[in-house]
Amino acid sequence: MGKGTFLKEFKAFAMKGNVVDMAVGVIIGGAFGKIVSSLVADVVMPLLGLLVGGVNFKDLKVVLKPAQEVGGATVAAVTLNYGNFLQASFDFLVIAFSIFLFVKLIARLSKKKSEKPAAPPAPPAPSREEQLLTEIRDLLKDKA
Repeated sequence: MGKGTFLKEFKAFAMKGNVVDMAVGVIIGGAFGKIVSSLVADVVMPLLGLLVGGVNFKDLKVVLKPAQEVGGATVAAVTLNYGNFLQASFDFLVIAFSIFLFVKLIARLSKKKSEKPAAPPAPPAPSREEQLLTEIRDLLKDKA
């Protein structure tokens, strides 16, 4: 395969609408995630902590093994930081809900844009009784 062919194939791939749309979506999604994470960490969680009694969720932890001094050096404590987990879980829920609302809004806007007047519904099919009466009428016409 020649160098020129490879570059042409790559250009064709990169310029497809879906690839470009996906790249834009990833970039915007990353920026949107940062905004929502900041909203959660800097606005929502402090308010929630205040309502719960001044608790900073990032500080919540269970000490499994306290810090020790071994030979003049301090060995760090072993902790289970469930507050960080709560913070990350709450971030995820808020981001997921925000993206859900955003996608729903985009879908609604694109639906309105692409809506075309609906074709009139087809007339209902004749009932079995009407079909039989039509057949009888046609047979009587043929005999006359």
